[in-house]
Amino acid sequence: MPLFKTSNPALGSKTFEEAARGVGRYGGGGALDVTDRMTLNGTVNRTGILLLCALATASYTWYSFMQTRDPGSIGGLLTLGVFGGFIAAMVTIFKTNWAPITAPIYALFEGLFLGGISAFLELRYPGLAIQAVGLTFGVLMTMLVVYASGMIRVTNKLRIGIIAATGGICLFYLMEMILGLFHINFMAVNGSGTIGIGFSLLVCAVAALNLVLDFDFIEQGVNYGAPKYMEWYGAFGIMVTLVWLYVEILNLLSKMRSRN
Repeated sequence: MPLFKTSNPALGSKTFEEAARGVGRYGGGGALDVTDRMTLNGTVNRTGILLLCALATASYTWYSFMQTRDPGSIGGLLTLGVFGGFIAAMVTIFKTNWAPITAPIYALFEGLFLGGISAFLELRYPGLAIQAVGLTFGVLMTMLVVYASGMIRVTNKLRIGIIAATGGICLFYLMEMILGLFHINFMAVNGSGTIGIGFSLLVCAVAALNLVLDFDFIEQGVNYGAPKYMEWYGAFGIMVTLVWLYVEILNLLSKMRSRN
């Protein structure tokens, strides 16, 4: 059903539709009471909680690194954040009704990772982290206003375009990782030249457009009367996109700073 397509892997096709139908599967066979249904305000509140969870662990990793200024001192935390976040994300995607527990766990793990790379880049480029945070939330608010005002209407063509662009970026990153094992690098794309900065701008734009799809997807979930736990799942989906956007903005800003 095209209504429920998004390039965010956490908010995959039919997720809310199946949840709305699956009340009997997860407990009870009748229609959901109004108080048991997903709401937009509830999803916003859950998103705020996930952001606070990520901020808490990010602050811990940041402080740990700044105390020693030794990347090795937070290597374990970064590894835990990457793999722990991946596992928590996979569990959340395949067990959506566990989202009230697994989504905060995902946010805590991601905070460890984001705090570490932010502190490392901050040491090299002072002020970079706060700029990246400001730009990320600026993009979030801008896309929310753009979506709410109807300036961008989520049509099937738009969905297909964003999904194709996101898929192409993922495939490129995967190919880059594989070729990197053979010491084959894309210096132009990863460098601070015009091509490198242009590529980062493109990826940031695609990540920002994913937020519009996520907003639309969550709104449709509310309209379908999805179960209450899907507020956590919707917040998790937004969090996945924000993590990607923040990392890409960090990468873009570091490229621009390295030119000075």
